[in-house]
Amino acid sequence: MDFFNQNIILYLSAYLVASIPFGYLLAKQFAGVDIKQEGSGNIGATNVLRVVKEQDPALAKKLGAITLFLDAFKGIAVLLVAMWLGVSDSTLWTIAVLSVIGHCFSAFLMFEGGKGVATGFGVLAVLMPIPALIAIAVWGIASKGLKISSLSSLIALTAFIIASYVIYPEVPEIGSHSPIWVISIIIFYKHIPNIVRLFKKEEKRVA
Repeated sequence: MDFFNQNIILYLSAYLVASIPFGYLLAKQFAGVDIKQEGSGNIGATNVLRVVKEQDPALAKKLGAITLFLDAFKGIAVLLVAMWLGVSDSTLWTIAVLSVIGHCFSAFLMFEGGKGVATGFGVLAVLMPIPALIAIAVWGIASKGLKISSLSSLIALTAFIIASYVIYPEVPEIGSHSPIWVISIIIFYKHIPNIVRLFKKEEKRVA
């Protein structure tokens, strides 16, 4: 298989695998609720936790944790296959971007989707582990103190961007932070409703 065809298959796989709406499927299957119609309408772990908690707190924690893991891993999975195949760094970063696009604009949900936080941090943890660890630590502190999932995630993403520039003034091999900015802009874009609610002081806290 030539590199062009191999890359096309990897790109399509990254988008389609990341498009799988695990939160929606798990909540529908095990709790009988459509999280697209409940809570914030988001398909991510936070909304799964919030919506399912109303009927079964124990199940909510399990489904929330599983959703978080699967949303992160679905981006990582294709990256690991691509790394095993020995593709270039530019190809890996393209896969990372497409994974976030797939989650946020799912082919299985009429191009709607989640906020991209778990999938984004999943792929970034593989490609830039140290900035990702810093971001996760910042997220832990922010989420514990603020108890607002969206704000904590955006603060952590900002920390990742700053750390990536400090540790990698030039991203190895591609020499540009462009993929990081594309991922970040998508995540910030998907959080616009949350940002509006934050300014209106209407954003819900995670209990």
